[in-house]
Amino acid sequence: MKNLYKTSVTTTGGRTTGHTTSEDGVLDLKQTMPKSMGGEGGDYTNPEQLFGAAYSACFGHALVQVAEKHKIDLGEYSVTATVKLGKTDEDDLQLGVILDAYMPKVTDIKTGEKLVNEAHEVCPYSRATRDNITVTLNILLDE
Repeated sequence: MKNLYKTSVTTTGGRTTGHTTSEDGVLDLKQTMPKSMGGEGGDYTNPEQLFGAAYSACFGHALVQVAEKHKIDLGEYSVTATVKLGKTDEDDLQLGVILDAYMPKVTDIKTGEKLVNEAHEVCPYSRATRDNITVTLNILLDE
């Protein structure tokens, strides 16, 4: 693999009382478990939120690249990642993701499906999670 970018991010204390910092200092935040999992919750983030932020941003960029290739204007698009943490039948923790791609300038579902499916093929997060977690793709168009 030809390296295009590299960064290091360190978390001390894990998800319960974690503190996460990036090597450049841009990320500097506290993590706690959500209240629904027995944590304090509050104004702190957690790994699932960080994963959702990264995946939605990356998928959005892939969507733009695919749309530009096809000369399609997405308009003021957005991608929302809903990340679920659950348990498998074997009692292992497992992630699931729903990606809602909003493309207001795309007028038909067939074009929307083509763009989202192609973006899913090229997005590094989609490639990394393929066959490991369930990822559901949704297309949101203006009527």
